[in-house]
Amino acid sequence: MTNQNDPLIIAGKNYHSRLLVGSGKYKDLEETRLATEASGAEIITVAIRRTNIGQNPDEPNLLDVISPQQYTILPNTAGCYNAEDAVRTCKLARELLDGHDLVKLEVLADEKTLFPNVLDTLKAAETLINDGFKVMVYTTDDLMIAKELEAMGCVAVMPLAAPIGSGLGIRNPYNIRFIIEELNVPVLVDAGVGTASDAAIAMELGCDGVLMNTAIAAANNPVLMASAMKKAIEAGREAFLAGRMARKQYASASSPLDGTFY
Repeated sequence: MTNQNDPLIIAGKNYHSRLLVGSGKYKDLEETRLATEASGAEIITVAIRRTNIGQNPDEPNLLDVISPQQYTILPNTAGCYNAEDAVRTCKLARELLDGHDLVKLEVLADEKTLFPNVLDTLKAAETLINDGFKVMVYTTDDLMIAKELEAMGCVAVMPLAAPIGSGLGIRNPYNIRFIIEELNVPVLVDAGVGTASDAAIAMELGCDGVLMNTAIAAANNPVLMASAMKKAIEAGREAFLAGRMARKQYASASSPLDGTFY
């Protein structure tokens, strides 16, 4: 099954790539452009509080290299520590992007862990959804919270695999798997991926996609890592669709002996 026949559907729109990438931490906009192209991603997340997308006319504009005509720009609320700031940031993004209503909600608890502030995340999600936003939401790997966010109307739920920027990989695959099994909206791993095998594991679990930034931008060769992540996402998805063999305690001969002659 090819990507064309197995689209990622978010807020009613089809995407062929299940890799979503961030736009920060690169050495310059040219590296951002090259890595984004190598990733094959179609959804690019942008930290509105940290990135110029036109609010500072005298500074380099990310949209000059990441065109809204080519990519779906996903404004995020990185750097927000309460619901009010997150809501205000999303409204700013909607104004800057001519009414764009798809956003990634991220409300942080503290600077050390960058874990989600769950209470303010729920509060901000409700406010944004009531205001007409389509909310993709960064959250913990808690099944009950994920179900509540889905029930509120979030268009995608994005549990962390590990702390943001840590590169630790999926620390609790069981919780991620529970969320995948219970939710009907897309579930995307967000935060903690470090290398291609982490992305493949997320997809083999059944995740609908993976969002990453640091794993690519902080690599020694970001463009090459972006290419590796693209392949890992595709391989992991194909393995999930294929269905892995059952694990067995003892060996099983690759070439059965039934019907052989001695």
